[in-house]
Amino acid sequence: MREGSLEAPTRHKIDWRNPDFYDMDKINAEMHRVFDICHGCRRCFNLCDSFPRLFDLVDASPDEVAGVKTEDYKQVVDACTLCDLCFMTKCPYVPPHEWALDFPHLMLRYRAAELKQGKNDKVYAQLTETDRNGKVAGMVAPIANAVAGNGAARQVMEKVVGIDHRAHLPKFHGRTLVLRAMENKPEVNTAAPAYGRKAVIYATCFANYNNPDIGMATLKVLAKNGVAAEVVYPRCCGMPQLEQGNVARVAEHAQSVTEALLPYVEQGYDVIALVPSCALMLKFEWPLILPEDANIKRLSNATFDVAEYVVDIAKREGLAPGLQPLDGGVALHIACHARAQNMGQKATEMLKLIPGADLAVIERCSGHGGAWGVLAENFEVALKIGKPVARQAIKAAKKHVSSECPLAGAHILQGMGALEPGEQPDAQAPHPIELFARAYGF
Repeated sequence: MREGSLEAPTRHKIDWRNPDFYDMDKINAEMHRVFDICHGCRRCFNLCDSFPRLFDLVDASPDEVAGVKTEDYKQVVDACTLCDLCFMTKCPYVPPHEWALDFPHLMLRYRAAELKQGKNDKVYAQLTETDRNGKVAGMVAPIANAVAGNGAARQVMEKVVGIDHRAHLPKFHGRTLVLRAMENKPEVNTAAPAYGRKAVIYATCFANYNNPDIGMATLKVLAKNGVAAEVVYPRCCGMPQLEQGNVARVAEHAQSVTEALLPYVEQGYDVIALVPSCALMLKFEWPLILPEDANIKRLSNATFDVAEYVVDIAKREGLAPGLQPLDGGVALHIACHARAQNMGQKATEMLKLIPGADLAVIERCSGHGGAWGVLAENFEVALKIGKPVARQAIKAAKKHVSSECPLAGAHILQGMGALEPGEQPDAQAPHPIELFARAYGF
C-alpha cells in the first residue's frame, strides 16, 4: 500500500447487525487507534469541531492519545455532523489504505452504542422526527411560523427544547410539495431535445414540508426540457436518524422508500433527490446499511442529485433554449453532502449553463450540520465554523447567495449578518435550481 492511499476511496459496509458493533470496549479501542493516527496527521484541523476538540484533548494530555480519558471521547463524537468531508476530501488513510480509517462511521458507531444503552438525547430525537413534525406543524402553519418568529416564544423554546433563540428555523407549509405538484403540473415541452425522458422526484422532507418552491422550480425546469415528472414522498430518507446512530430505523426508511420508488425505476424513470443529504443517503448510505438488498442497489444506481440531472441533460441531449442571464451574480456554496457524493461541482456546472454566468464558488462547510447547528449548545460553534464561508460570500458581493443545502444557505446569511450587520443580498438563499428556473423566466 502506497503512502497517502492514492487509490480512489472505498467504503466498508456498516455492520450494524453484528453485536460487536455496539461493544463499547471495542469501540473505545478503535477510537484510540483512529485518534492516534489523526493526532499524527492533523490534516482535518479546519473541518468540523471534532478535530480541534480531539487535538486539544491530546495536547493537554500528559501522554498524548494514551493519556486522554475514554469518557472524553464523547466530546469529539458530539461535534461530528456526519458531513463526510474528512473521509472524502482530506484523510489519506481511508480504505483501501491498510489503516482503513472511516472517522464519520466510527462516530456513527459510538452513537449507535449510546442509543442501545438508552443514553441518547430524547428531546433532540423528537426534534428530528421530520415527517411527524412537518405534518403537525403544516396543519397549523401560520401559528407554527409565528411562534418561530416571536422573540419571547423563542426564549421559551430555548429553555424547553434547547433550540437557540437566534437560530434560523425553516417555515412550514400546509400545502405540501406533493399537493402543489398534483394541482399545478406544468406542460411538458415536446420540442425539447430531451423529450422522452421520465423522472420521479423524491420530494424529501424539507422540500415537501418546508420549501415546496424547490420542487416546483425543478418541475418547471424539467418540463421546459421535455422531461415528464412525478413527485413522490413516501417518507424521510432517515438522515436525521442516522445522525443519532439509529441505523435500524434508517434501514426501515430505506426499505419503505425503495418500495415506493422502485416501480418507477422499473418503468424507465430516473430518480431525482432535491436535497444533497437525501441524495447521499439513497446513493451511498443505504447500500452500505443494506448491502444485500438488490432493490436498494438498483435505486441507488438510478438516483441523481437535481443539479447532476440537469447537467446530464445538457451533456447528453442539450438544454431547451430560453435561458437568460441572472442579474447581479451568484455566490454559490457547494454543500458538504454534495461534495461527499463524489460527482464534482454539479451546481457550479449547472449555473454556468446560464448565459453570462457570474459565479463566486465557495467550497467549504457552512457549519450548520442539520439539526445540530440550531441547538443552543452548538449555535456559536456552528457560526464559528461557517465564518470563512460567510466572509467569502461578503467579499464576493453578489446579489444572490445560494446553497444546494437550504439549511446551510440560511445559516450562511445569518453568518454574514453577524459579521456585517445591515444590508444583505437576498432575504433568502435560494437553491441553485430555483435560480436556474428564474433564468428560464419562471
